[in-house]
Amino acid sequence: MEKDSDTRTWEAVLIIERADLNEVLLITPEVYTDERGFFMETYNQREFAALGISTEFKQDNFSSSTYGTLRGLHYQLERPQGKLIRVLAGEIYNVGLDARGSSPTFGQWVGCILSAHSRTMMWLPPGFAHGLLALSPVAEIMYKTTDYYHPQSQRSIFWNDPALAIPWPIVEGMEVLLSERDRTAPMFAEAVVF
Repeated sequence: MEKDSDTRTWEAVLIIERADLNEVLLITPEVYTDERGFFMETYNQREFAALGISTEFKQDNFSSSTYGTLRGLHYQLERPQGKLIRVLAGEIYNVGLDARGSSPTFGQWVGCILSAHSRTMMWLPPGFAHGLLALSPVAEIMYKTTDYYHPQSQRSIFWNDPALAIPWPIVEGMEVLLSERDRTAPMFAEAVVF
């Protein structure tokens, strides 16, 4: 199906799955392919508002990670960011942790593999801490955020806290690459939360 033809009717289709935490969504856009390649719509304000994501996105971020890079678990106390995360190249294990103290799912997490091949995106509402592990030689990630980066209120939670028991898919021989910030992050019980 051609998106660029003005003689055809075209409508975006999103396949939605609710993750284990009901507010976290897995969103897979319909992909239209032909001999030229493919087309997909990754964001449509009307479609996302119908899903309950009616906030305005303020910032787009792009990162590249080498195999074994683990980023997170990151969040902002002030100006919490909702994130719409997608992988442009490679594959990651993506995690969202509910850091909202008043939430009935506080301290619970959801994780899944996101890849350029599947084209599935994950929506994490504001107040979730976010982490990822690169599972391919290079993983390129793009995510939209609902608020601006606010370095004064950035926080981290230790990625491998036994109390959280996140089953990161670390295989034998994989060297986990961490920033100093992530290596020294506090445990969940000691972290400042919303």
